Amino acid sequence: MASTRDIRRRIKSVKSTAQITKAMQLVAAAKMKKAQDQAANGRPYAELLNKVLVSLKDCVEEGVHPYFSEGKGDKTLVLVIAADKGLCGALNTNLLKKLVSTQIEGEVDYVTIGKKAVQGITRLRRNLIADFPIKDPAKFAEVRVVGRFIQEKFRSGEYKKALVVFNNFINTVTVTPTVEQILPVNPVTLGGKRNFGHAIETPSTAAGSEYTFEPDAATVFESVLPQYVNDTIFQMVLESRASEHSSRMVAMKNATDNAKQMVKDLSLEYNKLRQAAITNELLEITTAKMALE
Repeated sequence: MASTRDIRRRIKSVKSTAQITKAMQLVAAAKMKKAQDQAANGRPYAELLNKVLVSLKDCVEEGVHPYFSEGKGDKTLVLVIAADKGLCGALNTNLLKKLVSTQIEGEVDYVTIGKKAVQGITRLRRNLIADFPIKDPAKFAEVRVVGRFIQEKFRSGEYKKALVVFNNFINTVTVTPTVEQILPVNPVTLGGKRNFGHAIETPSTAAGSEYTFEPDAATVFESVLPQYVNDTIFQMVLESRASEHSSRMVAMKNATDNAKQMVKDLSLEYNKLRQAAITNELLEITTAKMALE
C-alpha cells in the first residue's frame, strides 16, 4: 500500500498535468473557432462549384476535357491529409484505418499533407511519392501547389483517377474519415450534410438542350477545372484542420476532467490513510496508558 508521502507526490504530479492539459485545451479552443469558421465559410463556394461541374459533366460531349474521364493509366493517386501533431484522440488512427479498409484496385501511389500522414504511410510501407508541408492556418497559395502536382500527374496519363483521404468535419464532437474522388470530376461531399449526386435542374437541362460556351467549351473548362481541383483540395484541408483542432480540444478537456477526478480519488485515499494512522496512534496511546495503570 502506498504511503501518504507517495500519494501527496502523485496528487502534486496530477495537478501539474491538469494545468498543462487545461492550457492546451484553451489554446485548441481558440484555434478551433477560427478553423471551424474558415471551413464553414468556404463550403458554399465549393458546394456550388461542384454542383455546376457535376451537372456539366453529363451535358458536354465526351473528350471535351480530360478531367471528365478516367486517365489511360492503371494506377491510382491518393492524397492523404492528416494532422501535423498528435494529442488529438483517435483522429489520425481512424483516418489510417479508413485508408486501409478502402479497397483500391491496381497499384497505388500516395501524396501526403501532414507529418502524421507521412508517418502512417511509411509505417504501412506504401509508395510515397511526395509530401507537402502546409502551415497552420492553411493558405490557398500553399495548397495550390498540391493541386497542380496532382493535376500534372493525372494529365500525364500515368493514373486513371485521383482520390483524397481526409477528416470531414461535421461538428465539434463528430468527425468522419472520408475518401472522395477528385479526378475525374465526381460528386464530393463536404461537411457531411451535402449531396452532390444529382445534377442541378435548370431550364436548359430540363428541356434537353445543351449549354452554350463562349468562346468554346474547351477554353472554358481549361480555365475552370484547374481552379475547381485547387479549391476542392483547399476546402478538404480546411475540413481536416477544423477536425484536428476540435478533436484536440475535446481530448484535452477529457484529459483535464480525468485528472481532476484522479485528484479527488487520491485525496480521498490520502484522507483515509491519514485517518487510519491517527486512529492507530490513539489506540497505541490508550493501550499504553491502560498498561501503566
